[in-house]
Amino acid sequence: MLPVHEHSHTHGRGASRGRLASVLVLTAGVLVAEVVTAMLTGSLALLADAGHMLTDVVGLTMALVAAHLTTRPATDRSTWGLRRAEILGAALQAALLGIVGVIVGVRAVITLVGGAEVEAHGMLIMGGVGLVANVVGLLVLSGGRDQNLNLRAAFLEVANDALGSVGVIVAAIVTATTGWARADAVASLVIVALIAPRAFILLRTAVGVLMETTPDELDLAEVRRHLLAVDDVEQVHDLHAWTVASGLPVLTAHVVVSDACLARGRSDEVLDTLQACVAEHFPVRIEHATFQLEPAAHRAHEATACA
Repeated sequence: MLPVHEHSHTHGRGASRGRLASVLVLTAGVLVAEVVTAMLTGSLALLADAGHMLTDVVGLTMALVAAHLTTRPATDRSTWGLRRAEILGAALQAALLGIVGVIVGVRAVITLVGGAEVEAHGMLIMGGVGLVANVVGLLVLSGGRDQNLNLRAAFLEVANDALGSVGVIVAAIVTATTGWARADAVASLVIVALIAPRAFILLRTAVGVLMETTPDELDLAEVRRHLLAVDDVEQVHDLHAWTVASGLPVLTAHVVVSDACLARGRSDEVLDTLQACVAEHFPVRIEHATFQLEPAAHRAHEATACA
């Protein structure tokens, strides 16, 4: 029987798909308009912002596909369903962001050295259109950005696009009022500076999940201290914690209990206390925890002894 909160999770993932689909359609429309305007005006900043929007379209598409895959039921072959598709999509999105950043950065440096002609009025109009679209996208995503890594990445993408559109507008105004066309290249470098750290953080987070590292918010040494403080617990080893997908942390441990505990049949009480401990005492609420209770003599029979 499924717990009550399972239904709410499914509903939340359905809502996230609706948000992502709406923003994807809006972003794709602005992308096409920006590419056409960039070609007509010769604006590198506008082309840089279009390149950034291209990563948004690809990233939002991956996020939308991943959001759909996470609703697939678990099977004997895929016991968590396809929840980790979200993390793979985020990693690919981060890699794409990095590639676009490098390409735009190189072109901006070349333009700064050699110079280029741009049409400021077209830049200004398209920058304004992009900014309005980005603000609408932020409003759509703002209510669900804390649900999972996909929505968080999508929200950051659109927020950075909004800043990029501001950069295009500023470059257009500077070019129109002063005639300094290199302001366009400077604006594109600013956009790259916004892309690079975000791509790195997103990639580091996604890789951390894929490598099954301990969640950043969880101090495993503190977890061990709490578990050892439980009555009748003598040792804790083979303690592992990782994240399957956003909002799905998992923990396993071998817990050595006293012989008196086993003799009195208190294993159930100890197990309930251990599970309540990891579910309530830490910043990360761990509802999927597996504890192997064992006597002290059992460890000598284990193939390996891990810390």
